[in-house]
Amino acid sequence: MFGPVATLEPFTDFKAACQVVDRSDFGLQAGVFTRDLHKAHYAFEHLEVGGVVINDIPSMRVDSMPYGGVKASGLGREGIRYALEHLTERRVMVIRHAARLP
Repeated sequence: MFGPVATLEPFTDFKAACQVVDRSDFGLQAGVFTRDLHKAHYAFEHLEVGGVVINDIPSMRVDSMPYGGVKASGLGREGIRYALEHLTERRVMVIRHAARLP
């Protein structure tokens, strides 16, 4: 399924709920609704996703934020910085000092 889908499942143990989320083959972004800053940090440190949005939907973003997934949710990131890197060709020029030339 591709689209805005939410699965709601009650839980009593936040860490166990995070483990259930991590069992997914996908990891684009996660939305965590909590008033507990420790839980917010725990989710950020332990969820294997491209981003964790606290108290908003996982698709919330501004253009300057890196956006992308892990696992089967894609490679790389979107955003201004990543677009500029993608459109930039890196090159190198080496100049040898003329006194060392034969």
